Amino acid sequence: MEWLVPLEEYIKAGVHVGMRIKTKDMKKFIAKIKEDGLAIIDINKTDERLRLATKMLSKYSPNEILVVGRRETARRPIEMLKKYTGILTYPGRYPPGLLTNVSLKTFKDVEIVFITDPILDKNALLDAYKTGKIIISLVDTNNTLQYIDLAIPANNKGAKSLALIYYIITREYLRSKGIIPKKAELDVPYDYFMEQTIEEEI
Repeated sequence: MEWLVPLEEYIKAGVHVGMRIKTKDMKKFIAKIKEDGLAIIDINKTDERLRLATKMLSKYSPNEILVVGRRETARRPIEMLKKYTGILTYPGRYPPGLLTNVSLKTFKDVEIVFITDPILDKNALLDAYKTGKIIISLVDTNNTLQYIDLAIPANNKGAKSLALIYYIITREYLRSKGIIPKKAELDVPYDYFMEQTIEEEI
């Protein structure tokens, strides 16, 4: 099957770069471990699961999806996703009750929650689980798979990696909805999704 983006693009963006910390849950997603102990994520599995995730997301309307990401490198990618798709997003610190307290003005009644990092976004992850939402999450080698319905193994810290991942999700969602042609790209390159005001974090 054709890659969502060429392998070279994944490599250039560092999507495959894991961490020295490796959980048991993530062993099946690790292609190799370098001499310095750094784990390398299996890009085949990243691409395969990104494809599954975008197909799943395409079954829902924008107001049925919530994407969260507290990490600073995730903020612009998430904001760009919202700009192009209209999908509900919450970059930055997840506020208590967003998914659970119906009396809040900010309450989000969604069907599916997309998590950038299960550790930093643990409050959103727990609220999504408690309320029975479908949970999709990016997972690095230091993460576990607890509460996650569909895990996408990837570098969920680097600015370039997150920009490319959210670019792909945005493009595939628009293609699936028929908003852009099946083979069309967005009108900006993926690095336009990248947070420019901070140093690259891998």
